[in-house]
This record gives sequence, structure tokens and C-alpha cells, in this order.
Amino acid sequence: MATAAPSAASRIAVVTGASSGIGAATARQLAAAGYRVVLTARRKDRIEALAEEIGKAGHQATAYPLDVTDRAAVDEFATAFRTIGVLVNNAGGALGADPVATGDPADWRRMYETNVIGTLNLTQALLPKLVESGDGTVVVVSSTAGHGTYEGGGGYVAAKHGAHVLAETLRLEIVGQPVRVIEIAPGMVRTEEFALTRFGGDKEKADKVYQGVAEPLTADDVAETITWAVTRPAHVNVDLLVLRPRAQASNTKVHREV
Repeated sequence: MATAAPSAASRIAVVTGASSGIGAATARQLAAAGYRVVLTARRKDRIEALAEEIGKAGHQATAYPLDVTDRAAVDEFATAFRTIGVLVNNAGGALGADPVATGDPADWRRMYETNVIGTLNLTQALLPKLVESGDGTVVVVSSTAGHGTYEGGGGYVAAKHGAHVLAETLRLEIVGQPVRVIEIAPGMVRTEEFALTRFGGDKEKADKVYQGVAEPLTADDVAETITWAVTRPAHVNVDLLVLRPRAQASNTKVHREV
């Protein structure tokens, strides 16, 4: 990838996990808001198709296949930029819903690596570029799971608590630098892959997550919220924004019409 032109560098937005769901929707909306969007994910075909779609809509997007848990690859990716304006740490996900007593340590490790270490990798690699822009923004897409526990969610909850603490600590540590740190914590969001991935492709189990819930959040709902937060005036920092569907009062209290 060619080094970004300095005159437009502050308008570059990197979005991780951009191959589907919230990441893809965020890329579309940031592009529509005028950002030159860099799409990263492991699935090369998906992000290339999305970049083409965004280009046909008259906006700018570049696909860059990347595994956020591969630090060497992330560091190489960072060399493509002199400065950037926005980093959206969206890559993550949940695996399994077993209780702590029987949860698979391999699943816990994978969730921590993606949700926390992946966010750490990109943030460390790109933070100097964000500072250099003079007006940078780091977004951490966490979850309401990062703010409350629920049965069967131990591994995912632990990982998202880690993401929340990363964002909160980073904000304290870089205060005075020209970089904002924004955490967006969605509740129940129905996307094409989240629950399906969590339950190993079991569609019946995945569908039960949303059963009877008239209007879960959509990926576009979350993307619109991220774009709104990012496009506030530079002196305005949205520290933490929690969003849930009206039918969800907490992680364990959901109104279902059955």
C-alpha cells in the first residue's frame, strides 16, 4: 500500500474486522462521511468486495488483509502510513456459551487474543500516527459484556472487560495528547455472523438468542453511533457510549414477545 499523502492523512480511518457486521457497516458510513477508509480483516475476498462497493458509491476505500493478533503483520501494516486520523478497533467476537466450570480454555484464549491483544497491537502500532495527525481518534468497540456479567458468558465477558479497561487506561495515559479515546459498548446486536460463530454454526441456537425480540440493534445502528462519535468536534470526547435495543434493559433482562 502506498504511503498516505500528508494533505489527506488526517482523513484516513482504519477499521478492523471490516469483513462483515459492525465493521463493514462502519466502513461504509465513515466513507460516506468523507473518510478514506482502510478495511482490514483476515477474509481478503470480503474486504476487497466491500472496497469495490464503496468505490462504486463514489467514496474511497482500500482493502488490506490482516490478522490483528499477528504483531509482525500489524507492525508491517503500520509502515504504510505517515499519519492517520481514526482507528476503529472492531475486530473481536465470542466463542461458546459454556459455564466457567466447563468452558474451553482454547476458546477463552482466542477471545482474549482477538478482543484485547488485537486491539492492543493496532493501537500501539498506530498511536504515533494518530498523534502525528494532530487530531486522532481511537475507537474501541467493546460490549455491554464489558460492563456486566452473565451466566455462560465468562470468557467473552472477561475479554470485553479487558477491552474496556484498555480504553479507560489509555485515555488516562495520553491525556494532553491530540488523540481522543472513545468506547462504544453495544448490547444485543443482530448481525449475520456473531451468534452463529459463537455457537459453532448452530443456526437454531443462534436464532434463540434473538427469539421474541422485536427489534434488536442492527450493525447499521452501531455504525451510525460510531460515526456520530467520531465526527464530533475535536474537543468533544465521547468517553463511553452504551447502546441497547429498547427491549433490553440489561445483559440478563430482555423483553421477548412469545
